[in-house]
Amino acid sequence: MKQLLPVLLSLFSIIAVAQKPIFTTAKVKAATVYFNAAEISQTTSVTIPIGTSEIVIKNVANDLNESSVQIGAPSTLTVLSVQFTNDYISEYEIDDKSPAIKKVRDSIKFVQKEILKVANAKNSEAKTLELLDKNQQVAGINSGLNVLELMKMVDYYKAKRTELSNNINTFSEKEVKLNETLQKLNNKLEIDTSKEEKSSSGKLIVQVMNELAGNVPLEISYLSNSATWNPFYDLRVENVKDPINMLYKAQVIQNTGIDWKKVKLTLSSGNPNQNNQAPLLSSWFLRYGESQNVYGYNQNKLQNQLQGRAAGVQVEAVYDAVSAPIVKKSISQYTTVAENQLNVSFDIDIPYDILSNGKVHSVALKDIKLPASYKYYAVPKVEKEAFLLAEIADYSKYNLLPGEANIIFEGMYVGKTTINPSQTADTLNLSMGRDKKVSIKREKVVDKSGTKFLSSKKEQTFTFDITVRNNKKENIDLLLKDQYPLSTDKEIEIELLQSDNAKINTETGILTWQLQIKANETKKIRISYRVKYPKDQVIGNL
Repeated sequence: MKQLLPVLLSLFSIIAVAQKPIFTTAKVKAATVYFNAAEISQTTSVTIPIGTSEIVIKNVANDLNESSVQIGAPSTLTVLSVQFTNDYISEYEIDDKSPAIKKVRDSIKFVQKEILKVANAKNSEAKTLELLDKNQQVAGINSGLNVLELMKMVDYYKAKRTELSNNINTFSEKEVKLNETLQKLNNKLEIDTSKEEKSSSGKLIVQVMNELAGNVPLEISYLSNSATWNPFYDLRVENVKDPINMLYKAQVIQNTGIDWKKVKLTLSSGNPNQNNQAPLLSSWFLRYGESQNVYGYNQNKLQNQLQGRAAGVQVEAVYDAVSAPIVKKSISQYTTVAENQLNVSFDIDIPYDILSNGKVHSVALKDIKLPASYKYYAVPKVEKEAFLLAEIADYSKYNLLPGEANIIFEGMYVGKTTINPSQTADTLNLSMGRDKKVSIKREKVVDKSGTKFLSSKKEQTFTFDITVRNNKKENIDLLLKDQYPLSTDKEIEIELLQSDNAKINTETGILTWQLQIKANETKKIRISYRVKYPKDQVIGNL
């Protein structure tokens, strides 16, 4: 039995050594970012003995998709299992990384023992003092002592009680100091053990079986949902005769818990988002009893389009693209575009640092010269300003994706617009913002408008003059739109009286004019229509 005990201890020792995990830290090598996820590739190497081992790979994403994890290893290594965790804590890791921790823990044990000794001594003195007080009370009640003996006893009691009280105070002070020391040691231990745990990164626990001892390289890849990117553009236009200088960019955000340092970055497209465009008119049908602020089209939506992103006029803080330095070497030379039936990917040769801080990181992809033809577009019923539109033909060859764009016109930042290449039209229209040099005014002609009451009918006539002036030094082409109401009720009769050679869509009620306006020229358009309906009814949206 005595001979068996050392053998068992040896076996337990061998098992303990075999079960000791091997720690390694992975480094991010490359990342492919999608619209709502990222595929992260990492590398590491670790020295592994022959047999079964547990490897703990640190510095991986904190919310990776465990089913997507792939471990690449030499043929001599077999991966038995892979498990992900955010809460792996091991004394092996702490001891291996910080030998001073053992000294701190030994000090903590010593201080704890001293605190216990002081507490025992303090308690002993307190009990003695309590016993002394009780004995003194008994002696005082049943005392048959003379005065001299009583005085001696009082002196003894006084001296002894003072001694015990002083001892208790001394022990209390020592106890306080020891507790302060213990707190400092615990704080030091907490700081030291958190060095490897202070980041929000996760860990992979990999069980392997190795045939050949030595250093083994590992390739790790997985998906994480804590990264995203969005296309973004800078559109620079010097004048309406030049092509658009487009800088194709990406806004990359990642919060995976690990920083990407000098990584090879690939951006891949996902499902495009719908984006608003410049204002469009829809059919205007009259109905009884509706609010006067409601039109056949969604006025709020059009206002949002005009005042927000789609119209390119939401001026925010001054954008640094206006003063950004011009790169002598084209950024396109560092980006390879790969297109297939499902997506477009951009492989970037320039290594990037993308920190895990949830902030936007701008990545330049390519610069493009877009041949464009320009025209002006106006809907004065909704907005009394003209919008400059750029028409891009054969736009599919540029691999554009839906996204926002900054507009820099004639060297000035004028706002934002949106690019939506997912449309079905052959020509891509980009709203380049408002042009203050094209003045538009829509006024009601009072003497040509009015209300008449017939026998059972109410007749209202509406006449508007639209005045357009080109204050620019060059001629412009203007696409002008307005509308007249339509009826879905046979009792509501509508007649278009004047349209000044407009192209009329009788199904939608939209009037369109293609105007060529010379420099400093003014043109006037008049529209007029009559509405007749029962006089006992009210049309709220007329």
